[in-house]
Amino acid sequence: MTVVTRFAPSPTGYLHVGGARTALYSWLYAKKSGGKFILRIEDTDLERSTPEAVQAILDGMKWLGMENDGEIFYQTKRFDLYKEFVQKLIEQDKAYKCYCSKERLDALREEQEANGQRTGYDGHCSHGSTDAAQDAPYVVRFRNPKEGSVKWTDVIRGEMEISNDEMDDMIIQRTDGSPTYNFCVVIDDWQMEMTHVVRGEDHLINTAKQINIFEAFGATVPTYAHCSMILGDDGKKLSKRHGAVGVMQYRDDGYLPQALINYLVRLGWSHGDQEVFTLDELFTHFDIASINKSASGFNTEKLNWMNQQYMKLLPATEVAKHLAWHFENQNVDVANGPKLEAIVEIQAERVKTLKELAEISAYFYQDFSEFDEKAAKKHLRPVAKEALQVAKQKLQDLTSWDAESIQAAINGTAEQLDVGMGKVGMPLRVATTGSGNSPSLDVTLELLPKDKVIERIDMALDFIAQREANS
Repeated sequence: MTVVTRFAPSPTGYLHVGGARTALYSWLYAKKSGGKFILRIEDTDLERSTPEAVQAILDGMKWLGMENDGEIFYQTKRFDLYKEFVQKLIEQDKAYKCYCSKERLDALREEQEANGQRTGYDGHCSHGSTDAAQDAPYVVRFRNPKEGSVKWTDVIRGEMEISNDEMDDMIIQRTDGSPTYNFCVVIDDWQMEMTHVVRGEDHLINTAKQINIFEAFGATVPTYAHCSMILGDDGKKLSKRHGAVGVMQYRDDGYLPQALINYLVRLGWSHGDQEVFTLDELFTHFDIASINKSASGFNTEKLNWMNQQYMKLLPATEVAKHLAWHFENQNVDVANGPKLEAIVEIQAERVKTLKELAEISAYFYQDFSEFDEKAAKKHLRPVAKEALQVAKQKLQDLTSWDAESIQAAINGTAEQLDVGMGKVGMPLRVATTGSGNSPSLDVTLELLPKDKVIERIDMALDFIAQREANS
């Protein structure tokens, strides 16, 4: 048997992290098993589905690197197929036309609520309507079994059972002829020969409804695995108020896709005490049967830690590809400056996100007109003038612009003036980078053009002179 899994989002919004985790589990299981992973856009909700939301889903999947096998399916392009199967159920008396008006259904619900009854359709048209005009609008309802229960073995949750009396005769085709979610899912999973369906625990009742439809067709029911929800930092269900819940927002905030994948897979799954996994390791070790049925808590600090691990562990060239987007987003042209992988190598340990990395590295690619106020107040004082002047001269005289020669010039300045390294290094750091924070000064200056370093030292000397004049 070839394993076939799917991710089937509804395009009514962005790809959120809960959906991304479900997609990830399905994708990993298919890849591990040498099977197929299908992407299906469930866009039957014509009022709420938008092209923008579809694109957001596709962008999120592409950024995460979860490629589907074969074509992308859109349910709106398969309406003729669904209508064909609706008609088959009607012909077999497993579905029927319902002519009940909205007013009747509203009154029925109000009466049920007033009597403390479970709300749902009462089967008024299940044996044929005698009072409806031949051309009256109607929906088609599935004739749900009235007795017994739906049972299945859930890979994550174990033995499941939902009584049929908890389900009414649900609508499978609307008055405009469009099919409904639960019906389309069954036809697609059946026709696409889906073997495993991984989705959220909020679909448990839908699973029972869908199994009844599968059985009405005599079709093979897939194996189901229902994941628990993801909770926010505050222990409540993850939602917009928790901030970055859309996958592409994590890109915008500076996270690597590899780090987010690693973090999401660990929200509910583990392999011993291992925290960081390569994709090959995930393909080897991941198993949906090992997913925890308890809710998982999203921890931003843990994600930050994971992201920093990946910034340090991945090849600098790979990190640089993602870093380039952030420089561009911050309107920093990196064409005339050091290679981005060099920046990754010296800065990755100093930050938690690529966004921060780009922000603190802008001075490698563009000039600044002002120094950091606190750093300048502390280090660009008149007492630093001589150290900057001597360092400038020694740097200017260098015939080889490399870290070793630069460090020798800085050491020589301290020795000549008989001062500690801090008296030379800190003013020089603020002068050349604009702030008091940077990697080791020798490797920092090595990545800057020599003439740019001299120009910035002159700018710092002018700043000190102006400060002297104003004192």
